[in-house]
Amino acid sequence: MKTLLIVYHTMTDGTRQMAEAAADAARGQQGVEVIVKRAADTGPDDVLAADGYLFATPENLAAIAGIMKDFFDRCYYPALDRLNGRPYATMICAGSDGQNALRQVERIATGWRLNPVAPGLIVCTHAQTPEQILATKRIPAQDLARCAELGEGLAAGLALGVF
Repeated sequence: MKTLLIVYHTMTDGTRQMAEAAADAARGQQGVEVIVKRAADTGPDDVLAADGYLFATPENLAAIAGIMKDFFDRCYYPALDRLNGRPYATMICAGSDGQNALRQVERIATGWRLNPVAPGLIVCTHAQTPEQILATKRIPAQDLARCAELGEGLAAGLALGVF
């Protein structure tokens, strides 16, 4: 049995919807246990116990969310040189372009020597005013389908031993 760990943070529910869509699809793969955890509740033991990862974060001020950064800060050194080659993918819930947040996750994953198995998925909500930014998000079905495809593909690759 392989384990896929989905780590996410959300303040306005968009990233949670994305993570759950990926998790629901991933759970359809036999031979893979899917664990979904909030970044604040995830520690080094969770990271070390998993065979693959899906990191999901909102873009906050053109960067990953602070709580997601805290997760990486707490887990980075205890897991360093112990995850080499494990597969990962990233999802960003962005208000504008999400590229810098994606680059941040990619740099951290490179340091962990993780293997990117899919291009980063960015869902743009186009929230630009304070009211839009703080509002509860509703991720469109077509974007949730993209998240589901990513989760399913990651889980299938783990189950088949492709990565």
